[in-house]
Amino acid sequence: MLPLLEQPDDWTEPGAHAVVDHVYRIPLALPVDGLAAVNVYVIEDPGGLILIDSGWARPETEKALVEALQSLGHRLGDIDQIIVTHAHWDHYTQALALRESLGTCVRIGWEERHSIEDFDLADGSYPRQAVLLRACGAPELAARVEAMTAEPHELDMPFGPPDAWLKDGERIVLADRRLDVLATPGHTRGHVVLRDPLGGLLFSGDHVLPHITPSLGFERSPERHPLRSYLASLRLVRGMPDALLLPAHGPVTRSVHTRVDELIAHHEERLDEVVRQVASGADTAYAVARALPWTRRLRRLDDLPLVHQMTAVLEIDAHLDVLAGQGAVTWRDVEGTRRFAPAG
Repeated sequence: MLPLLEQPDDWTEPGAHAVVDHVYRIPLALPVDGLAAVNVYVIEDPGGLILIDSGWARPETEKALVEALQSLGHRLGDIDQIIVTHAHWDHYTQALALRESLGTCVRIGWEERHSIEDFDLADGSYPRQAVLLRACGAPELAARVEAMTAEPHELDMPFGPPDAWLKDGERIVLADRRLDVLATPGHTRGHVVLRDPLGGLLFSGDHVLPHITPSLGFERSPERHPLRSYLASLRLVRGMPDALLLPAHGPVTRSVHTRVDELIAHHEERLDEVVRQVASGADTAYAVARALPWTRRLRRLDDLPLVHQMTAVLEIDAHLDVLAGQGAVTWRDVEGTRRFAPAG
């Protein structure tokens, strides 16, 4: 594993920050609440620059990217390809904007095609999530989600298929390093991470984040078992040699293993809490979610912003799915709502 170079105290500080030789982190500000910035990584290669993730498509993003690259002696036209960990707008849309203006090659994981092909704002912001919320026993929340309209910064975003799809196990061979593509579904069904085994680096996207736990199945066309997939993906990464963690949000840290262990422990604790709530009589995902505290501030579900209420309920549904698969709870469909009970 290469030694981590000195990083700024504030991970959102603008500029190009060297992680190891010829690898730089560029934080780009985001126009959304709750996430200050997204990290774009630049790999210098004789064949051209490689970008990992790209930012939210808007003039401010391109300006900050141009200035950071200029500080390294590069320009936008030096970018050979952009590899995107998943199709969320803070990762994908600026890549598509650069493709439009410069013809830059954009690549993303194969399983992201479901949400990319299904995308249509005319159907609402979260049409599939509204259906799932009703099955979670939250019809009023579902109605509020259905009534949501796009925010101004969400309009007219470039979106569509990439130039090429990335397949699990694919190797991207560069002059001085290689990047192994690993499918890590959970946050989205087509999420990928990129592992540099020679340098001991893991470009983790939103799969492993140093300070927060990523939402599950947060996409246009989510899979049915996102937590099962996420836990399996964490164990996949944990089973590999340790590496520097290069996340999409938050500072670079020295150990992927340490953070993966924390994330697995968090979900194990959450599973135990959910079982206790079911044993206490909470029989739907919505009822369990209302009984539990959320965020580090221990807020109640009803005090969260609407989208966070939605993701919280669906996260509990994913935990109940895992518990049902383990035989810890049972469930039955009652007029379209999944109702749970303790096993035995």
